[in-house]
Amino acid sequence: MLIIRAMTPGNPREPRAPRTGSVAIVGRPNVGKSTLLNALLGERLAITSHHPQTTRDRVLGVRTDRDAQFVFVDTPGVHQARTRLGARMNQEARDAAQGADVIVFVTDLTPKRDAELREADKTILAGLPAGVPVILVLNKVDKLSDKAALLDVLAGHARGFAFEAIVPVSALKKDGLDRILKEVRDRLPRGEKAYDDDALTDRPARFFVREYVREQILRRTREEVPHGVAVVVDRFDETGKLPKIELSVHVDREAHKKIIVGKGGVLLKEIGSGARRHIESLLGKQVFLKIWVRVTPGWYESAGLLRDMGYGGDDG
Repeated sequence: MLIIRAMTPGNPREPRAPRTGSVAIVGRPNVGKSTLLNALLGERLAITSHHPQTTRDRVLGVRTDRDAQFVFVDTPGVHQARTRLGARMNQEARDAAQGADVIVFVTDLTPKRDAELREADKTILAGLPAGVPVILVLNKVDKLSDKAALLDVLAGHARGFAFEAIVPVSALKKDGLDRILKEVRDRLPRGEKAYDDDALTDRPARFFVREYVREQILRRTREEVPHGVAVVVDRFDETGKLPKIELSVHVDREAHKKIIVGKGGVLLKEIGSGARRHIESLLGKQVFLKIWVRVTPGWYESAGLLRDMGYGGDDG
């Protein structure tokens, strides 16, 4: 359940302050960063799909243990940007890394794995801020049939960068999470907690409403369609017993609108039904949900439209 709390001061009389700080989760697209965030939080906060560049915004998730508070920040995958939106996503990742106390750098282990660091990973690592400890999380180790080969992979990656630690995990199977938490905890500064113990995120509910709709589109479409979609909350009215939510799905082409609507509106109904389940779980009550599909050519190249659609630094 979503809990949004105001910042609260710690107790200055505590003889030993807890460890607390910001932890940026950084890496290429589609390596499992959002799945890792959800696993570490024990909550399904960030949306996931099989498409690269699913995450477009920084998503903050708070985990508070007895002796530490982790403020995890999931970031968009760093990639070769071809649009203004892509450049903005890369900047989101860079900004999160600049403000972090610890960086968790995620890469994945594919069946055709290379023991050495990928060149794309090296490029991203070279741009990380100096002086911030970097922990490498080697994700998807469950895909490696020859477990003995993992030693070569660990050694090869260690040669490529001065990581503080290397942790092999399977985020999907929630294997190796305790080791990540230990390595991060040991490197967090001591100080006052930034959030109450029961806080989960600083994002408003309307942010997750739009994301849940976009997630359903990502999971039900393919090729270029998902990358040309933006979702805007037009109305979010919780004054009545049945909250009324209206959203616009913006697409780049008329052909994409036809795909999302589907024959007889079937696919759009499925998208709405899937999103509604998550929204009602988020709000703890039934909602009225209406989705419109609009053609807005080239929205991802317009600075003004990006701001209007929530990609200009606000919460959407």
